[in-house]
Order: sequence, then structure tokens, then C-alpha cells
Amino acid sequence: MIQVSNLTKKFGAHVSLDNVSVEFKKNNYVALMGPNGAGKTTLIRSIMGYYHPNKGGVLINGLNPIKERTKVLDNISFVPQLPPPIKLSLEELIQYIQTSSNVDKELIMHYANEMKLDLKSNLKKSFFKLSGGMKQKMLIAISLAKKSEIIIYDEPTANLDPKARDDFYRLLKENEKEKISLFVTHRLDEVKEIVNRQIYMDLGKIVSDERV
Repeated sequence: MIQVSNLTKKFGAHVSLDNVSVEFKKNNYVALMGPNGAGKTTLIRSIMGYYHPNKGGVLINGLNPIKERTKVLDNISFVPQLPPPIKLSLEELIQYIQTSSNVDKELIMHYANEMKLDLKSNLKKSFFKLSGGMKQKMLIAISLAKKSEIIIYDEPTANLDPKARDDFYRLLKENEKEKISLFVTHRLDEVKEIVNRQIYMDLGKIVSDERV
């Protein structure tokens, strides 16, 4: 379970999260929506322990994601809107993920294939030099292979063509059992078949939280 209690996060004079309280439980598949600057990404990064709150806090299965970050991140898969500037080759990246997170290499290869990413002919290429779509497919394959209890996607389809989006949502549907899934999205029409909860944020607050 994710428990966010009275969470306030400021960047200078700007209040990004304003006393936010919300809970996410197993089998919550959540569309997190709102305009740019609403606080969506700040909330997600706070859940993962990237930010120290000004007030309040977050617990993931009772653990503080700042003080016990390694344990918390072991149970989270995250795909950011902008892929990180990883300089490793795909082969090195897979090896790193396999070693650091105990993820099955064959499972990464399986999901990459399901996303129509030709890994075998690109293993020696640097992740950094791949197209935006190929990077996103790779990160999605890793996130699914990790089999985490919590999956967080921040605009995951931004760099994907329509066919790849269909593949992505099909795989999510096949893998949604017994998880918490959070989708930061501007495309409710895309995720409406797989979410059962819609949260709308604005100006650092949750303005609506509906079960669907």
C-alpha cells in the first residue's frame, strides 16, 4: 500500500504539492491527470523518495521511501516521460538490470519482442543513441519483466506510434493482477479500459478522486 499523508513540497516559493493526502491499495489502477504544473510528477517522485517533503510524508508498505529507498525501489517499476541519458549498450543495460534487480534476462527479451523491439540486432548499440520510441520500448520491457508490486508510468506512450501503444496496453492488461499501477497521462481515452480510478490534480491539490 502507498500512503501519502499531508504531503507538501515546495521548490523555492513555488508550492508543487499542497497538503496532499491519498492512499493507493493493491488492485488500484489509477489515471493521474491534470494540467502541466499540477503536481503529478512531483507526487510520483515523492513516492519514490526522490524529494524530501517540506511537510507530511509517504509510506510504501510501511517503509519510508527516503530512509529505506533501496527496499522501496525493489518493489517499484518506473518509466519516466523522458528516458534517462544512459550511456550503456543494451547488452550492458540488460546485464546491469539482471544483476542489480534480479530480473530475468529472458523475460526482458520476451517483453521487448512483444513491443516489436528488435533487441538482438541492437544489443551493441548505446541506449543513449536509440530513437525515442526504441528507448521507451526498452524501458517498458524492463518494467514488465521486473514483476513489481507497484508500476508507475509517466506519460509512457509519448514516444510510441499507435501500434506500439496497442502492444503496450495489451501487455498491461495481461499483467495487471495484484498490483498498484499509476499512470500519469493526458490521454484518458487510452487508459480507460485498464484503470479503475481517476484522480485529477490542479495547483498541487487533488481536486477529484473517482472510482470507475
